Amino acid sequence: MSAPVNGRTLPQERPSRADAPVLVPGATIGVLGGGQLGRMLALEGVRMGYRFTALDPAQDAPCGAAAEMITAAYDDADAAHELGQRADVITYEFENVSAEVVERLEREAYAPQGSHLLRITQHRLREKEALTAANIPVAPYAAVASAAEIQQRLEAFGGAGVLKTAIGGYDGKGQRIIRHPDEAGGAYEALAALTSELVLEEFIPFELELSVIAARSPRGEIAVFPVAENIHRHHILHISIVPARIPQHIQDEAERLARRIAEALDVVGLIAVEMFLTADGRLLVNELAPRPHNSGHYTMDACRTSQFEQHLRAICNLPLGSTELHTPVVMVNLLGEDALDMVQWFRADDPAASRLGVTPKLHWYGKSEAKSKRKMGHINILGPDIATALEWMNLTDLWRNANDD
Repeated sequence: MSAPVNGRTLPQERPSRADAPVLVPGATIGVLGGGQLGRMLALEGVRMGYRFTALDPAQDAPCGAAAEMITAAYDDADAAHELGQRADVITYEFENVSAEVVERLEREAYAPQGSHLLRITQHRLREKEALTAANIPVAPYAAVASAAEIQQRLEAFGGAGVLKTAIGGYDGKGQRIIRHPDEAGGAYEALAALTSELVLEEFIPFELELSVIAARSPRGEIAVFPVAENIHRHHILHISIVPARIPQHIQDEAERLARRIAEALDVVGLIAVEMFLTADGRLLVNELAPRPHNSGHYTMDACRTSQFEQHLRAICNLPLGSTELHTPVVMVNLLGEDALDMVQWFRADDPAASRLGVTPKLHWYGKSEAKSKRKMGHINILGPDIATALEWMNLTDLWRNANDD
């Protein structure tokens, strides 16, 4: 049996959590985390008629622009209890919150994403094991506990690998590339100082980095956003290009993998799936994020439904929205070193945009201090095609520091 999803006929998804409530506008969304993702989630949700309360340790958290704030540590049991009392549903904006707190909130309140998925995605080894169990292709990997073990595993991995901490780490932090067995000792000492749990992965000489964001509701409906082609600088996402410059069959396979992961892990809300495309056309899943994702920011201006609205629809058990892309788009991050240039650009005329027929859409996160490599905002460049959007980007000086490798 099949059912239409966003205009396409897909296999019927298995039902899930049939007793989940439907939360209509007027309900209060509780958010663990008050950063930019929480801010954009709240801004979208306020437009839809929801109220927001967020818990964050920072006094000046960006989410405070659109939500009532509880200022406390993420592992503060009393503060989490207060959040649960105020909210009709609990979500989290990033995966580095306390899984124990989420587990407690599952017992006290309604937290449909749950702690199980959080525990999986917080731990690289558990994540790899869960993907392998779901028959999702990943790079060969192994838990390692010494430099000698790393050297032994490197032989099986063709001599090169990536050593990563099992927990924590983002934007390239908590990992070391090992290109020769002699580098194993230094890499081990550097990361073992951070945690005792380490994972070694085979180094994959990929052609492209891709990501797909899927949404799944408690009723089992799944919707998948178009594939993004991602380019990083200094291990931080620099640009996302949509539609990705890949063959249709690769796009279809990437979407299939994301759908399969959403179903296999019983996702409620969003799951961002980061992938490598190899030279021989294979897709290998690298990482998961159970939340809105930087590479999905293009949806705010280029899709019929943004990733933030879709996440709210999913956790509130509403029908999912269309993921149709209505314009080509290039999303570009603005970092702390770009902030001053962005202000100058925003105040100036932009004849290049008119000439090229592109529309740059600014999203600023309201952070109190601009720091190097800190994400301060992003611009979605809407254009007639990807080449034109990239041309406009290259004509500006906004990202001149991005090439300082």
